[in-house]
Amino acid sequence: MTTNTPHHPIAIIGAGLGGLTMAAVLHANGITAPLFELEAGRNVRTQGGMLDIHDDTGQKALQAAGLFDQFTKLVHVGGESQRVLDHHGTVLFENKEVDGFTRPEIDRGHLRDLLLDALPDGAVHWGCRVIAVRPLEEPVGRHEVTLANGQSFTTDLLVGADGAWSKVRALVSDALPAYTGISFIEGDLEEADERHPDQAVVMGPGMLFALGGGAGIIGHRETDGSLHFYLGHHAEEGWIDSVDFTDTEAGKAAALGVLDGWAPELRGLVANADAALTPRRIHALPPIHTWDRTPGVTLLGDAAHLMSPFAGEGANLAMYDGYQLAFAIAANPGDTEKAVAEYEAELFPRAQVSATDSADSLVTLFSDGAAQTLATTFDGYYRQR
Repeated sequence: MTTNTPHHPIAIIGAGLGGLTMAAVLHANGITAPLFELEAGRNVRTQGGMLDIHDDTGQKALQAAGLFDQFTKLVHVGGESQRVLDHHGTVLFENKEVDGFTRPEIDRGHLRDLLLDALPDGAVHWGCRVIAVRPLEEPVGRHEVTLANGQSFTTDLLVGADGAWSKVRALVSDALPAYTGISFIEGDLEEADERHPDQAVVMGPGMLFALGGGAGIIGHRETDGSLHFYLGHHAEEGWIDSVDFTDTEAGKAAALGVLDGWAPELRGLVANADAALTPRRIHALPPIHTWDRTPGVTLLGDAAHLMSPFAGEGANLAMYDGYQLAFAIAANPGDTEKAVAEYEAELFPRAQVSATDSADSLVTLFSDGAAQTLATTFDGYYRQR
């Protein structure tokens, strides 16, 4: 290590929602922590669909960052309404009367922008791909991070907020994400009310679950009036590689093959998608994922507890992790090891509950009778409220 190697007391790898939330809460408490992000800039790609932000996790994180009032102005009013259909298009459950702020929906891109704009200029170092991380002999807990551009830096607290395939995770755990057996195909329909009225009706004003035959469409209406959907199904891990999804028509044909026997208005979500479909394999870490306290390093979000999306907790937990870690650091000035130990002691059981729920929900949603099971669950939930 040379004497001019930059050093940061805290360094966050990854500027996803979890890393950004941590940096925003630290900033609100007068603490600076740079983020190092693989992507070249904030606008290099779209950020996905809608997120429901829970009042007991994600919303608490936004409150801690001083962003809750701004958040409330960005939510999709009515977007948390829900419909459950079977694959024939029969409506088994519908809820249009929503309370507004238990789990309000927001466009992921708008939420990311809210967090980015809360940080000082230059807080995010874009285009920084991490290729190596290693502990230094002294002082204990200090790590060196090497980037693909040849630069490196050291830090006293290295936070892995770098997602499913985290480089930082290897410092504390040998766990790797495993394929869950479910693959997703993602697509969008623009200007749905005018151009795709049948699909606009079947989607409804908020979120759609259409399930049957070991497959499912999970979708939602976005704030700009477009429809965003994920078609999930049981597939061999190599199935995605057998289809050329860069060929729009070939991708649609493969996806429609999954929906044989489905109602035309549901098949139309795939058939009328406005661009090439995007395939994704769904991976998860073991539901029980812990590690021994390792000086100078910790994880948050998907790096710590990657789970399938079927409990709706991933983004919320990432934000809550970032908030909890930042809060612990601010509450223990000069003793980051104590702060991280407190954070991890709460992280592990919290993540285990959600990861287990997510794994159980995956089984439920892609099993026989899934639509009726989910409709009954939702009906019972709303009757108790």
